Amino acid sequence: MSNLSYLEELLGGIEVEWKALGEIAEYSTIRVDADELDATSFVGVDNLVADKGGRVDAIYLPNTTRVTAYRPGDVLIGNIRPYLKKIWKATSSGGCSGDVLAVRILDKFKSVVDSEFLYYLLSSDRFFSYNMQNAKGAKMPRGDKAAILNYEIPIPCPENPEKSLAIQAEIVRILDAFTELTSELTSELNARKKQYNYYREHLFSFTEAQAEWKTLGDVTKKWYSGGTPTAGNPEYYNGGEIPWLRTQEVKFSDIEQTQVKITLSALKNSSAKWIPANCVIIAISGATAGRSAINKIPLTTNQHCGCLKIDSTKALYRYVYHWVSFNYENIKALGQGARGDLNSSIIKSFKFPLPYANDPEKSLAEQARIAAILDKFDTLTHSISEGLPREIALRNQQYEYYRDLLLSFPKTEEVAT
Repeated sequence: MSNLSYLEELLGGIEVEWKALGEIAEYSTIRVDADELDATSFVGVDNLVADKGGRVDAIYLPNTTRVTAYRPGDVLIGNIRPYLKKIWKATSSGGCSGDVLAVRILDKFKSVVDSEFLYYLLSSDRFFSYNMQNAKGAKMPRGDKAAILNYEIPIPCPENPEKSLAIQAEIVRILDAFTELTSELTSELNARKKQYNYYREHLFSFTEAQAEWKTLGDVTKKWYSGGTPTAGNPEYYNGGEIPWLRTQEVKFSDIEQTQVKITLSALKNSSAKWIPANCVIIAISGATAGRSAINKIPLTTNQHCGCLKIDSTKALYRYVYHWVSFNYENIKALGQGARGDLNSSIIKSFKFPLPYANDPEKSLAEQARIAAILDKFDTLTHSISEGLPREIALRNQQYEYYRDLLLSFPKTEEVAT
């Protein structure tokens, strides 16, 4: 059976009526005292989770005396960019900020429209696109509350509420199954991350007899930095084939490609230079300072990347990378100035445990053992091509496909034909 025929069979050729959201629901206008709320009952846009919904406990409570009240079954929608895709179906009562809309099904339609079904309709890409198109404002656009109420909602079999709710329940059941699977995978990922952090800390806990403290400079053959070819010069970028790395791409991972490529002319006329593969790259400027990666290909970088070519007779680059990654917060804290910038002296002076330093062969073998264990955890918890993040991404794609399919109701004239 094709996907389309499944939807047709589910609808059974019955009529689908389209109603404006404002005909079946309204915004909550009830107010609640802010001092009655806590971290588990207050919802601001930062507490809403994107895409498939959910929420996290509040960190900051409202600074106003009264806020909009929500109750179980209400659909809460983030109403300011970039939070327009954040949505949650309330399972308890509480209060929400002015940047969150609490949509509530009217009493007379509660026997016709299921709140779970409405939640999925409003978490769809169709509604998100509609909301984005109608958002108002320049710097931080807000959803147009009037336009949102004009958004059309499909109601299958409107003359037979019992059958309508059964169809809605089946759609919700299918989408809930995908949501539950993704939730299980996400829980598994979080558990593996905790396990990864535990073993990483354990593996780097050496006794004085097991390791000698050196500096990163002691095991570095060469330090590389980079440069930025003049922005906007087409001669430096158009048709370029030389990988050029920016700090926003340094994300505790192996780098196989870069988002931007430059030309040979750019390389000749800027401070950018070729950097050999398998360097430990550390972002040294601004918000990304301290983040690390390994380049698996020769590439060039901007001036905000520092690259360590490790002396393979003393240390393994993957072992060094895992140590630097493990110490991200410590390295970041060494940043100087308003931007928290790092430099080659700071990085190369950073302390580094070299196991069995007086026995190079044994040292490299121990480094290889530690790196191999951490590589497996790293792949499982971070890889978008092999690990759990890939499985979660695939499940999300599958969920979105079936969500859009199951919510693609035909108009009345389409059913009739």
